[in-house]
Amino acid sequence: MSFRTKFKGIIAIGLLLPIALMACRKEERAVEGVAQNAVKAEQQAQAKESQLDVDRAQLEQIALPTKSLYIDIHDPSRWSNPFLVVGPQNFTLRILLADANTSNVGQGTLLRPESARRQELQLRPADLDKAIVAIPAGAWHYGRVIAIAELPEAPKKDRAQVRRNLEAAIQDLNNLGLVVQEWPSR
Repeated sequence: MSFRTKFKGIIAIGLLLPIALMACRKEERAVEGVAQNAVKAEQQAQAKESQLDVDRAQLEQIALPTKSLYIDIHDPSRWSNPFLVVGPQNFTLRILLADANTSNVGQGTLLRPESARRQELQLRPADLDKAIVAIPAGAWHYGRVIAIAELPEAPKKDRAQVRRNLEAAIQDLNNLGLVVQEWPSR
């Protein structure tokens, strides 16, 4: 082997060594970035789980559902507990607040109409948990049970999305410890 060939080999090694070191350093940084992302994801999961525990504890203050109170109700307008209508982009949460007047005098008349206590809220799916926890205890007339139905006016092209939203909402409500009464589409 000539001196020239040996010299070219040494120069090639001298040039490749810094490139190899830089490549290793980039790979190290990439691995560190992945590890940091994993730690952040774990922390977010723990925070979400602890928030879910707090929400469950708050909802446990409401009595367990009494099925005999609602088994014979087949009309959504007569349902007194929270009622969730699921659409393709948002939800409608209907609640009936408790009557502030505890006497039976004038109940259901023009002086104390039920419609004055009925409220409908438009929600994003991501806000469902917060909205459910914020419902006052007096609005849970049958206990911890919520009715849910698909939006009947949803276009055919959105039916699959509505069903996915409904299934996700049922999962979220079950995670909160609620009994879900699914209503058929009208």
